[in-house]
Amino acid sequence: MVIMCWMDTKTRNKWGYFDHRRRQHQCTKRTNTTTALAKEMTPGSFSNMASSWCNKKISSVISVFVCFLLVVSSKICPVSSSETGSRHATNQTFRPQEELQKLKYIRKHLEKINKPAVKTIQSPVGDLIDCVLSHQQPAFDHPQLKGQKPLEPPERPKGLEPTGMVTENFQLWDLSGEACPEGTIPIRRTTEQDMLRASSIRRFGRKLRRHVRRDTNSNGHEHAVGYVTGDQYYGAKASINVWAPRVSSQYEFSLSQMWVISGSFGDDLNTIEAGWQVSPELYGDNYPRFFTYWTSDAYQATGCYNLLCSGFVQTNNRVAIGAAISPTSSYSGGQFDISLLVWKDPKHGNWWLEFGNGVLVGYWPSFLFTHLRDHASMVQFGGEIVNSMPSGFHTSTQMGSGHFAGEGFGKASYFRNLQVVDWDNNLLPLSNLRVLADHPNCYDIQGGINRVWGNYFYYGGPGRNVRCP
Repeated sequence: MVIMCWMDTKTRNKWGYFDHRRRQHQCTKRTNTTTALAKEMTPGSFSNMASSWCNKKISSVISVFVCFLLVVSSKICPVSSSETGSRHATNQTFRPQEELQKLKYIRKHLEKINKPAVKTIQSPVGDLIDCVLSHQQPAFDHPQLKGQKPLEPPERPKGLEPTGMVTENFQLWDLSGEACPEGTIPIRRTTEQDMLRASSIRRFGRKLRRHVRRDTNSNGHEHAVGYVTGDQYYGAKASINVWAPRVSSQYEFSLSQMWVISGSFGDDLNTIEAGWQVSPELYGDNYPRFFTYWTSDAYQATGCYNLLCSGFVQTNNRVAIGAAISPTSSYSGGQFDISLLVWKDPKHGNWWLEFGNGVLVGYWPSFLFTHLRDHASMVQFGGEIVNSMPSGFHTSTQMGSGHFAGEGFGKASYFRNLQVVDWDNNLLPLSNLRVLADHPNCYDIQGGINRVWGNYFYYGGPGRNVRCP
């Protein structure tokens, strides 16, 4: 996969490219990149939102939605044990039965989501990647998709660079040179250990349901985001800097993603989400992984991560959703980003996902949604972490690179070349990007615009520090 990168040296106005297949960290040198960006950047207006930002009238829709995000995002909290030596023997006698029922449920669920493989590939990080016949993937368990096959590629948005739809290597499992045969798709195999790690095996692969309260931001989810609203959106595109942030607890995560959003901010919220995440609970390690998510009822009963339920239809035989991304960025070193595009097919109305240089991953059928059957009313980009307040202190889980936005290029995380798709399938630059950080002493954000990166922002932070106790 070819990704653009820059280094601060003594050569001006030259671009460099990184080729995943050669695994060479070679960048054409360019002088004073950071200085030039700093001069061109106009910091976005963002305010201290420590406890009452939800009540500030940025706009009624924005404040309600961002508050909502903080509340309905998956609540990940440590599983506490109530078992002590003083428990009654009568209670203990029920444990084997409960464990047996739990194991039976897990195995039945695994039979449902792990489809027969025509080939299995071992990833260097321990994943098993099953090559599954396209028409047997989990999506086709859906009643409205049974008996069907994946659709042909749609018309791409106008304004995209021409592409030969080249095959790109950007995941660790794919670097061995092995690939899934034509007519199959790669699916990361889910194991018993994956499900046993989950805080709720009944909702494995889904964000946890909770009662929505709009008067608090104390549920532990913290964000630093840029967003646009006030128009009809038919897609979005961005390049996202990839890092491997430290996540302090198995039940916390750190992610960077795009949200395509529609509906009110009650039980009918529709979202399509894609990006990278570090989630020890979901994957059992601390590698950044490419992921997707969707819901049509505010994370209650519909939707899931990746291919862990019927919904997203994958069409690509080289991309494994949920697999580890390679390479990642390094502090004061090489910078690597991934390009993501989500857009609504004008002909059939389905929402397609493209990765990198024209690589189609698959699509969300329009019937999965209510409001997104038509268009989105908001697009959001940025980072999110879970703060479980270990030992009563703020978590030290990092967002992005783990460094604040003010450190700039090569040190802070970034989103660049932010764009949206209009009603006529045109890819357009943003005209009204706003930025928000709800805990700016822990994680912050600074937006800007220039000729090279278009609309962009730096974001992230270390979590716990002297100003974020």
